[in-house]
Amino acid sequence: MNEEEIVKAIKCGKIFIYPTDTIYGIGCDATRGSAVDKIKDIKGRDEDKPLSVIAPSIDWIKENLIVDDGLDLDKYFPGPYTVILKKKDVGFLRDVAVGDSLGVRIPDSEFCDLIRKTEVPFVTTSVNLSGEDFASEIEGISPDILERVDVVIDEGKLTGKPSTLVIDGKEVKRN
Repeated sequence: MNEEEIVKAIKCGKIFIYPTDTIYGIGCDATRGSAVDKIKDIKGRDEDKPLSVIAPSIDWIKENLIVDDGLDLDKYFPGPYTVILKKKDVGFLRDVAVGDSLGVRIPDSEFCDLIRKTEVPFVTTSVNLSGEDFASEIEGISPDILERVDVVIDEGKLTGKPSTLVIDGKEVKRN
């Protein structure tokens, strides 16, 4: 697919398996509730468990989420971080995260730069069945998952380390 086709597919609500700067993710336009629900179903994930999004920009983050004065987003973005922030409106992206917080990323990868060109938030979660190992290459993804998505973007083997969480301005390493 070329760049224009990918942007169109994102805006049409297609579900992608795609490379980030860490591991392969599964995602869609976060504003399309039915696509978000399908991702939760594909992963076998509890409907109330929050997902994160790739933010279109730091300005988008500041527009929709509460960023404390002491938190320098430029320190984390673009990069292998998921920053957890409070929503300005608790109903914002409710299909993605029911609660009052939302995890946001701006990965440092070419494909994620393309996602950001759509100017919509894009679901980002590891492409695996809930509770199972994440994938650092397409060959490590369950055929059951691969059959249920619309687009697979393969960029070979990735670093294989999940993003670092940033909660209340503190970095929290994942296992």
